[in-house]
Amino acid sequence: MENASARNLWGDFLDAHLEFASEDAPKVIHFCDNEKDADTCAELACKEIKRATSHSLKGLQLRNEKLPKIGDFYVVTDWKGNAKCVIRTTSVKLLPYFSIREEHARLEGEGDKSLDYWKKTHWDYYSRELAAFGAVPKESMIVVFEQFEMLYKR
Repeated sequence: MENASARNLWGDFLDAHLEFASEDAPKVIHFCDNEKDADTCAELACKEIKRATSHSLKGLQLRNEKLPKIGDFYVVTDWKGNAKCVIRTTSVKLLPYFSIREEHARLEGEGDKSLDYWKKTHWDYYSRELAAFGAVPKESMIVVFEQFEMLYKR
């Protein structure tokens, strides 16, 4: 793990949770594609308000990233790479964008937690994400809805 802040937080987590000592080093992530949203979402995850995130399957495929799986650990950082908390994936569902419901938006915990807010911000995000590959989001595109639990924070 190159990020010293994340490495230190992971070490502190393992000191407090020896049952995970044999786990591989987690992936270090930040949410979103801009500083303001990344920092806000990291804070929401630490406060256990944000308990889910949504990836576009097409975006993951175009970047050759693996699908998240139950049991995956992540160190969440702010935009600048300061480690904030350790999360662990508890559920992964593949859903068409058009089938996202209020419950999904509430679990993501962003903005006013409404479906309208979720759809607007995620459509904008997926548009930016996919534009880099010459693609556009569609109502029928598959969203990877990943739920997680916050296990440890500073």
